[in-house]
Amino acid sequence: MAATPNDTHKPLPPLHGAALVLLTIAVAFSTFMEVLDMTIVNVAVPHIAGSLGVSPSEGTWTISSYALASAIMQPLTGWIARRFGEVRSFVVSVLLFVTFSMVCGLATSMPLLVIARLLQGAGSGPMVALSLTLLLSSYPKAKQGIALALWAMTVVVAPIFGPILGGWLTDNFSWPWIFYINLPVGLAAAVITWGLLRKRETKTAKTPIDAVGLGLLVVGVGALQFMLDNGNDHDWFASPMITTLGIIALVCLTFLIVWELHAKHPVVELALFKERNFTVGVIALTLGMFAFFGINVVFPLWLQVTLDYTATWAGLATAPVGVLAFLMAPILGRNLHRLELRGVVTFSFIVFAITSYWFSTFNSLASFSSLVWPRFVMGIAIPCFFIPLNQIYLSGLPPEQIASATGLSNFCRTMGSSMSTAVTVTLWQHRGETHHATLTENIDATHQAATGFLQQTSHMGLSHTQGLGLLNQLVTRESLTLAVNDVFLACAVLFVLLIPILWFARPPFGSAGGAVGH
Repeated sequence: MAATPNDTHKPLPPLHGAALVLLTIAVAFSTFMEVLDMTIVNVAVPHIAGSLGVSPSEGTWTISSYALASAIMQPLTGWIARRFGEVRSFVVSVLLFVTFSMVCGLATSMPLLVIARLLQGAGSGPMVALSLTLLLSSYPKAKQGIALALWAMTVVVAPIFGPILGGWLTDNFSWPWIFYINLPVGLAAAVITWGLLRKRETKTAKTPIDAVGLGLLVVGVGALQFMLDNGNDHDWFASPMITTLGIIALVCLTFLIVWELHAKHPVVELALFKERNFTVGVIALTLGMFAFFGINVVFPLWLQVTLDYTATWAGLATAPVGVLAFLMAPILGRNLHRLELRGVVTFSFIVFAITSYWFSTFNSLASFSSLVWPRFVMGIAIPCFFIPLNQIYLSGLPPEQIASATGLSNFCRTMGSSMSTAVTVTLWQHRGETHHATLTENIDATHQAATGFLQQTSHMGLSHTQGLGLLNQLVTRESLTLAVNDVFLACAVLFVLLIPILWFARPPFGSAGGAVGH
């Protein structure tokens, strides 16, 4: 499809009325769909593995392959947009995502599904970053805070609802439908975006590709993502494979940083980190996402593994975090220019810290309603975290760097999430083992509670061995609960430690690429 770019490349007036509403819906739904696919597969892995005749651990390749390809492509967004144009790149990205979604649904073997997921992730990699770029360039300056709010909410809320929607589709239809639902949404988004923005294509330049930088990026990020996805299953650096992957990632990413800072046409614009606000914003976003995502990973795992929640009920216990977030986002976006953004993010970190500490006080007898309340309160912090931070790291950047900046920040956010999953799950398991060992030290013939419990089990008709087995189950449940409390407490501490970093950002924050104005 050939664009009809404006030869003089004079900025066209922002969209208004129905056209702006239609574009916002199309871009928001396409972004929601892409981010949703990172988590919607999680609950369907057992069904996929059973259907294709592989083990559940092999089934997790459907998750890691998508994340790996997407992570590699995200920092390339700026180069792709400069080379092919932002509108064309976004539309093609959506169409590739939809095409390979259908291939995923039609896959009849695990190798085919993994390849399709790799291509799906690679095709969709630039989509999220470009969606924000297109929204900001299409909105009037006075309303760009709302555009930022809408975009941030789709990125944040989608992973929360992914497991719920994935579980419902898998239980009521079949696992391929988690991929088929992308077809109507993606096609509609592509058609609407192209129809409204094809005459607003950005200037393109045939810059040569940085083959060395691209190679280092693919190998380095690929090794790092694979290490993070599989490290816990292989006991981390006790495994020669994981150690080798870690060394490869370290060497390649170190050389990538040095190479890209001196390359004439870098494939990743690391020079953006020379901008103080970009650096501060991305550090706060990445580490904040690390703590936030860790809570969102460990909480449903604890509910299912320890408290015997089903996937659906674990999703329902997680979902209330989206209520206040959804309600607050447009209000915050409309008033963003009136606020001290560093203060707003500080408030969000304080709320995150309080609710994380709140989670750390629960025991294994906690009711569903008591668990829902901190999730509900946490929702107010989500828009106060993501929306102002996006404004901070984009502030002062020229329009032509917005795509690169958003792609690079999304890459850092994605890697923060991946590292969070690896670290928090490992920490939970190791702390669980420590607490289990500590608790079992108190179980012997001289301990009245233990002997009394075993006497009760014998009166119930259980053998001594069965009684010990039941006692071990109770100790395991309590040790994993104490361990999850440790993880929540660590996340609370991290949120508090992040607050001083925010105040290194330099105001004003109202001119992101000339796009995010008052």
